[in-house]
Amino acid sequence: MPSTAPEVQVVGGGLAGSAAALRALKHGASVTIIEKSRLPRHKVCGEFLSPEIGEILTRLDCMDGFLALGPATIRRMTLHFGPREKRSVLMEPAFGLSRYAFDRFLFDTAAARSARTIRETWTGQADPNANVVLATGRKAVAPPGSERLFGFKAHFTGPVDDAVELFFFEGCYAGVSQVEQGITNIAGLAPERMLRACGFDPEELVKRSAPLSERLRPMTRTMDWLTVGPLVFSRSFRGWDATGIYPAGDALGFTDPFTGSGMLSALLTGFMAGEAAALGVPVPSYLRDCRRALARPFQISAIFRALLENGLAPWLAAPVPARWLMKWTRPRLNLFGPCSV
Repeated sequence: MPSTAPEVQVVGGGLAGSAAALRALKHGASVTIIEKSRLPRHKVCGEFLSPEIGEILTRLDCMDGFLALGPATIRRMTLHFGPREKRSVLMEPAFGLSRYAFDRFLFDTAAARSARTIRETWTGQADPNANVVLATGRKAVAPPGSERLFGFKAHFTGPVDDAVELFFFEGCYAGVSQVEQGITNIAGLAPERMLRACGFDPEELVKRSAPLSERLRPMTRTMDWLTVGPLVFSRSFRGWDATGIYPAGDALGFTDPFTGSGMLSALLTGFMAGEAAALGVPVPSYLRDCRRALARPFQISAIFRALLENGLAPWLAAPVPARWLMKWTRPRLNLFGPCSV
């Protein structure tokens, strides 16, 4: 007897793809995940999870498993603009967890709940018998003549703290925060000209900030530096309407990672895409909801990026409470569809 379960094909097994698979399974869909790479793997990422992540993980029936991974608890935030500091207590505790551990957990959970997994490269052709969630990450290319940006990351051991710290210096920034097992993650973004001046060595780049260099002085790096780029900030809310494909995560849009909402946005849009694909929600309706959810963090990050590039961020950010900056860069989570359970 033929199955009446809706077919959902998820391209990409990262955070957005796994969240989409888990949500589609929750709605009774038959799910296949296509992932070309071997998972898990380390990725350049701030590895900071906003407090709102708890609502999404709870709806995915994953919160207990997530907590069992031992994520770090982050209660404070400090912004460093050269020698100036801006401190704040977070309105709710946040979490720190490596992408290696988080990707593996969500992907394995989806597989354990009956998602079929295939390790191959997607052909680019949508399955006519399935609704497709595209969660393949960033694809945009930096235009000629633009100042290209590159990301970097490494893990360290040493003194731990319950604060996420952001260091802004010479058009660069780096985030420092704890993840699981007493590890501290250092991740940041730098223009190509700065990396070139440092011989494309992130170790030399972080020395350009005295406060950051002092923060890292008692710590020991435990892995090689990872780099990625060039990075292009983009929003892809248009152009998908006629494809029958639900883009999610960085395939939908990539914003400045200093906001710390990247993993939250990936999970949120993956959740929304999985639900929309399982229920057959029209792609334009899904994109409209994504636009409403992500509009504010995209706008705020673009403004702050422009201020940072022009050296104005320390002066304009000084009178604004740090918790407001945190709130303004979060996606809106009250947009789950009427059929969400």
